[in-house]
Amino acid sequence: MYSDPKECIYCTKHEAREAIMLPICDLSVSKAFLFKEQTYHGRCLVAYKDHVNDLNELTDDERNAFMADVAKVTRAMQKLFKPEKINYGAYSDKLSHLHFHLAPKYVDGPDYGGTFQMNPGKVYLSDKEYQDMIDALRKEILG
Repeated sequence: MYSDPKECIYCTKHEAREAIMLPICDLSVSKAFLFKEQTYHGRCLVAYKDHVNDLNELTDDERNAFMADVAKVTRAMQKLFKPEKINYGAYSDKLSHLHFHLAPKYVDGPDYGGTFQMNPGKVYLSDKEYQDMIDALRKEILG
């Protein structure tokens, strides 16, 4: 299923996106977001800057730049939140815009050893807590 860029939550300022995630920063070829639902403490998302359906549509250089952006975000997440592992999810079944979900997993945390849930709807933070996380991530990502 290909989505229309004019209706894409990553290509436009979209209330559906604003309801579930907050912008962290722009990267070389992508945008980083913090998920509002924080069952997986520190969960982020990286979306490619242009409306492409799949990783295989990128040139080698574009793909390498995108994966470097993903790695930059996960390094920041690892340093700040110290998860045991970060799970990567790139599903795009219903929204065909290249993006990776980055879900930190903790040994004694939810779904450790299994697949993370897309939106468990259990853990939400205060505006200040979100802003503190965004500020820390932005500082770590951008240097």
